Amino acid sequence: MAAAAALLTPHLAQADPGTGTGTGKGTLVRTDAGWVRGEPTAEGRQFLGIPYAQQPVGDLRWKEPRRAESWQGVRGATSFGNRCVQTASGDPGYENPSHTEDCLDLNVYAPEGQREQRPVLVWLHGGGLTAGAGEDVVPDAFARRTGTVVVTVNYRLGAMGFLAGEGLDGEASDHVSGNYGMLDQQAALRWVRANIGSFGGDRQRVTVAGESAGGRSVCTQLASPTAKGLYRAGVVESGAYGDCAAREQKDARAQGAAFAKKAGCPDAATALACLRKKPAREILAAQGGFDWAPVTGGDFLPVQPEEAYEKGSASRVPVLNGANSDEGRLFAYGQFDGQGKPLTEEQYPGAIRQAYGADLGAKVLKRYPVSEHASPTHAYAATFGDETFACPALRMNKALKGRGPVYAYEFADRTSPPFASIREAGKTFDFGATHVNEVQYLFKHFGLPTPLDAEQRVLARQMVQYWGSFIHGGPPRADGQPTAPDQRTRPGQVLSLRTASAGGNELSATVAAEHRCDLWDSAPADAG
Repeated sequence: MAAAAALLTPHLAQADPGTGTGTGKGTLVRTDAGWVRGEPTAEGRQFLGIPYAQQPVGDLRWKEPRRAESWQGVRGATSFGNRCVQTASGDPGYENPSHTEDCLDLNVYAPEGQREQRPVLVWLHGGGLTAGAGEDVVPDAFARRTGTVVVTVNYRLGAMGFLAGEGLDGEASDHVSGNYGMLDQQAALRWVRANIGSFGGDRQRVTVAGESAGGRSVCTQLASPTAKGLYRAGVVESGAYGDCAAREQKDARAQGAAFAKKAGCPDAATALACLRKKPAREILAAQGGFDWAPVTGGDFLPVQPEEAYEKGSASRVPVLNGANSDEGRLFAYGQFDGQGKPLTEEQYPGAIRQAYGADLGAKVLKRYPVSEHASPTHAYAATFGDETFACPALRMNKALKGRGPVYAYEFADRTSPPFASIREAGKTFDFGATHVNEVQYLFKHFGLPTPLDAEQRVLARQMVQYWGSFIHGGPPRADGQPTAPDQRTRPGQVLSLRTASAGGNELSATVAAEHRCDLWDSAPADAG
């Protein structure tokens, strides 16, 4: 892999003690598997492409992650590692698919200088558990501004990360397969616990965070008994969709059998051996149309996250949880306008009934009339965003508040520039504060600058302060701004994040009403 290209001789590490050697300073650092050499940046130091587990190739495909093998000499850590197996997409840098299983790497960003160990943020990327990589955000400026060490993580995706089946159940330590990507995340957290002190981080002050599928990963890890003790706090950004529900084992097994048949391995007795012989490109070609997600019933996730939050084994740690005010616009655009087929007023009722069924659809049409929205596509987007993201986030707040502090936010900058993948489309479609857009206010999304105006730059600085103060162990605060409300003492209040001309940041008690959560919270789970 690219990050392993520069291997120096062992004596170089011994001859250069002033560059770090485990003190949290400089670019030469010793990990439990060997020495790594990163590089200085304008914001501090970065160490890229460090393996945190044995690479899941050959016989280790669909095996639980194992501790990384040691290496001799000094490993170069100046290039990102391989992305895990995934298709091409419209995201910058993802023009070609990845067929590389050698991908269990992480990246560390640390400020210069060191007086004491800094709190740590571990970032889990989004992408629907089928796409993305740790390199999707570059958090070097965030690390400097907040005085934190930030780690971004690759983990197995799609079929490679979430295939389940009877044969794999037999190999799993808890007899429940299909959680390889989630176990990778825990392996990365264990690597952080063992090694982050050498980079200047405090292993006792780790916050695990993520957006979209990364946020869903966090709410899954919050419910996992095997993740306890690996972090002290969690941040869930747009990740509560589906109430973080996992697949039941019987369903995951059935999906695994159907996948094996599609991939050309129909005989149950030989399917696993057959699949392990398939090249990654054939596995990838067959994975479309399946629900790749965690599986409940084993040691990793004994019960559904929602049950764990309310009465089970969820971690009792502080959580910062929220969503964006216009989450659904990204998805509605992709379904309609992005296909060259904008939803018309005549088509709108049929589209709603198809999505939600006749009974619920009739209620939705009454609550979301086209006349209240910029277009039928925007009306449809509001239904999808409210049902899928906004209201589940508020329900998660209620479920978690009995287990510790829960701070609620909503990113509501409706003038925010569309993130890089949809920026061109944003010239003709109003995305508002859509899914993903808040990420570029915290980090360099895809490593690119974001064209924020003066007011948006102020909001971005405030958001970095909010997130940073939470990572440091306090409530989310920013200079001269309201503190994010703790749901234990201010239930239902949400910190609305907006630019000054839109009213500025404020505590709102109307978010649930604005997203019609009375409708969605009472809707049958299987409606539509």
